[in-house]
Amino acid sequence: MKCIAIDDEPLALSQISSYISRVSFLTLVKSCRDAFDAMKVLSEDTIDLIFVDINMPDLNGMDFIRSLVNRPLVIFTTAYSEYAVDGFKVDAVDYLLKPFEFQDLYKASEKARKQHEYIQMAKEGEIISEDSKVKDGVLFVKSDYKVVRIDVDKIKYIESMSEYVRIFVEGEKKSIITLVSMQKLEARLPKSYFMRVHRSYIVNLRKMIAVSRMRILYSDEVYIPVGDSYKDKFLDYLEKMSIS
Repeated sequence: MKCIAIDDEPLALSQISSYISRVSFLTLVKSCRDAFDAMKVLSEDTIDLIFVDINMPDLNGMDFIRSLVNRPLVIFTTAYSEYAVDGFKVDAVDYLLKPFEFQDLYKASEKARKQHEYIQMAKEGEIISEDSKVKDGVLFVKSDYKVVRIDVDKIKYIESMSEYVRIFVEGEKKSIITLVSMQKLEARLPKSYFMRVHRSYIVNLRKMIAVSRMRILYSDEVYIPVGDSYKDKFLDYLEKMSIS
């Protein structure tokens, strides 16, 4: 990943540049003393990640980032904790509070690397998007700063949580939470064995244990309600698959 570092303090800039040189997947294109110098670099090269101080003269780091139309990934570095909320409002990858150690920068850089990989995969059509499909029985979703690979056949059911969904996978202790709509998932999953049975649930019909009183059982503790508007379609499926 190509990156630049911006800090008006020479010692701080030297230290962060030294830390970046120790991260194998980062290439430092330039160390900049102010935002205007950084603008020149951005106009001449493609930069994937910016390390930027916030409290700088003339143009502070926050305003500089807000001014960018095509914004790279951003990690803020500052001695002032009160800027943290503003930092995350502009979707910063991380916020390093000075003085920080190499390990702190490495962890933040690792987060940026994973997000960068996700962005690249999305561009190549390997992650759920408006025009993508499940390929080779595998789904890639972004969850907790990682791109998670899911075997579609192992999905038991999916639960909606407003703009997010929880994907329950066989063999996994915790559900996988990702930002995607139920409509998009429903359109991408194989219709032969995935069905929307409730406005809040999509189920893998192959993983059902039993059906009782219009509830789909996956264990003694887990059952999924079948909504009234989805009932006829679900009952048609049961009738087609029934031998009694």
